[in-house]
Formats: sequence, C-alpha cells, structure tokens
Amino acid sequence: MRHQSSAAGRPTTRPDDRPAGQTAEQAVGVPRFTARFSGTRRGARLARRLAVQQFAEWTGLPHGCDTAHAVALVTAELAANAVTHGSLPGRDFRLTLLLPPEPVPQEPAVMRIEVTDTRPERLPRHPAADPGPPGEVSGRGLLLVAVYARHWGCEVRDAFTKTVWAEVLLRVADGPAQAAGRADEA
Repeated sequence: MRHQSSAAGRPTTRPDDRPAGQTAEQAVGVPRFTARFSGTRRGARLARRLAVQQFAEWTGLPHGCDTAHAVALVTAELAANAVTHGSLPGRDFRLTLLLPPEPVPQEPAVMRIEVTDTRPERLPRHPAADPGPPGEVSGRGLLLVAVYARHWGCEVRDAFTKTVWAEVLLRVADGPAQAAGRADEA
C-alpha cells in the first residue's frame, strides 16, 4: 500500500498497481512510506512529524532519542528546501522513507529519507562549495544535513522532478535497553 495525503493533509491509503496479495514491502524488499504534502511550511512541518512517527514505529526507538532528532532535522531541512526552492504553485512535494530490513554485513543500518520536488533545474549546491555570507541567517540547511546524514545527494530521474536524499545512521546506543542502562547507572 502507498500512503498519500488527502486534501486535509491526512495520510490515506490506496492499492498499488501490483499483483493481488503482493505488498509494496514484498516487491521492493524494504519497508517504505510515501506521502505527498502541500508545498507550504505546514506541509514541511507535517512531513517532519510523520517521518519521526514512522521512524519510531519501524525501529521501536523513542521519539526523543538522538537518531529520531537526526531524522527530524534532516527531514525538516529537505522538506523546507523543497518548499522554498523546489516548489511550483499548486504542486506538492513527496516524502519517501526507506528502512532496509536486514543491514548489509559490515555496513551500519540506515534510514533513507527522500524528498522529491518539481524543480529539477534547481539542483542543490554542496554546502562546502558555497557556505554563504557569514552574517546570513539562512542558507546552511544542507550543511546540517551533511553533518547529521551518513551520505546525501540529489538525483534527477525525469524532466519534471528531482529527488534529494539522505541516509541517517541508526545508532544502537539509542535503543530502549541502552537508555534504561544509563538510568540505572545514575
């Protein structure tokens, strides 16, 4: 099942174009969440909240852990950029979250966050290449993404959209058992 937002902004579900009995997770091999949001600040805020909610549901980690904060920050920055730099009037942006079910041996587990907008001609600049004037209050969102994400990048898949993505490390130290252990030590 794919998730899309209704006119009211709440996620709704619709069947995929897949054979009967086959879910999106079976076909792709990874848990996937996709939703469309209005190209507004409210849409960006809702995308951030749903990303953290989905992260907590998939991992069982609390909303307040460090990794949840990283997911929230990265999603917020990518969504804000989609609204600010990648939107056209009347066009939405799409949030896709992916969580590999089994980590690759020797590789840390990650959650992939993708934000797709409707301005493929406006590619993001690498923050190290153009950090902006020191006195500016904005323009450093991708620098934060680069700090909190393991990897990030941009893909133009067609003439109408681009996808900016980031992979956030899932830290084992954020687990409930670790948090309980720290509380016992105090």
